[in-house]
Amino acid sequence: MVAAMDISIRKAERSKLQDMNLDNLPFGKYFTDHMLEADYENGEWKNVEIKPYQPLLLNPSVAALHYGQAIFEGIKAYKDKDGNAYIFRPHDNYNRFNISAERMQMPQLPEEIFMEGMKQLVALDKSWIPTKEDHSLYIRPFMFSSDEVIGVRPSDNYKFLIILSPTGPYYNAPMRIYVEEKYVRAVPGGVGFAKAAGNYGAAMYATAQAKKIGYDQVLWTDAFEHKYVQEIGTMNVFFIIGSTAFTPSLEQGTILDGVTRQSSITLLKEMGFAVEEKQLNIDDIIDAYKAGLLYEVFGTGTAATISLIKELRYKDFVMHFDVASWQTAPLLKKWLTDIREGRREDKYNWMLKV
Repeated sequence: MVAAMDISIRKAERSKLQDMNLDNLPFGKYFTDHMLEADYENGEWKNVEIKPYQPLLLNPSVAALHYGQAIFEGIKAYKDKDGNAYIFRPHDNYNRFNISAERMQMPQLPEEIFMEGMKQLVALDKSWIPTKEDHSLYIRPFMFSSDEVIGVRPSDNYKFLIILSPTGPYYNAPMRIYVEEKYVRAVPGGVGFAKAAGNYGAAMYATAQAKKIGYDQVLWTDAFEHKYVQEIGTMNVFFIIGSTAFTPSLEQGTILDGVTRQSSITLLKEMGFAVEEKQLNIDDIIDAYKAGLLYEVFGTGTAATISLIKELRYKDFVMHFDVASWQTAPLLKKWLTDIREGRREDKYNWMLKV
């Protein structure tokens, strides 16, 4: 186990921040001055270091490039009005990281490396946290197999890193969504519940096809009947039907247990909604729309936060939504933002002070 004092820090000679404008940031394009790196060798984690952000030197035979043994997380840090830095629910991401690691036959990461390393890294690059609306410091922990050998088996060696990216909103406007009936994101018994890199690579083709016909993302459906909705792109999805908020169940292991999803369920209950986690048939969603009971549809995720859906297409049936009149999703986003930035009481202890 690595204690906080065991993490060596080597600072960058000059900050790139001097050349940056944090008021106009695309998502995930720029990175801060430092990163954390650790190695798993001979059955233990070692060489834990915070150092200047730099390229990695990798052998062409490194196993992750050939067999996809790689996982990651997405976390965000914010500043309150007094300039204090906070990280949103990182323990939940840490727990999910090790769930993903187990599914991908990778070693468990000690909490001290993940949590203390992250806190020290964010503290060092605290000045990179944007204060503009819908902006934050995106935190990307990731791990990949680093054996230098060709062979389909779990590696003996791994690298763990954390990099930081000051970033703006992932989606800038309400979205048009196409219900996918041919391609699938996950199947029962697969790795849909893990934040495995391959999940995202495999989703790109279907997304590209949807974009060709004018849609921003796809709403995935189950692999067998293509009737039960799962996720929207890289987000969990919620449907406000009457006075109930519905979101797909996690029971089959095909859906990521999103931290923003968990937070949204808690806050929706606080707003007075009943929340049901269940299998949702697209036909039932359409029936609710036709009856005038489907009031709002939105995605939730660390990158996207709360993303409004203005159009949902299933086959030739198109559902249109007047997002300007919505109350629930905008209020949910406001509550989450206010908690993260210190304007609303953090009654659930979600914020970790750096």
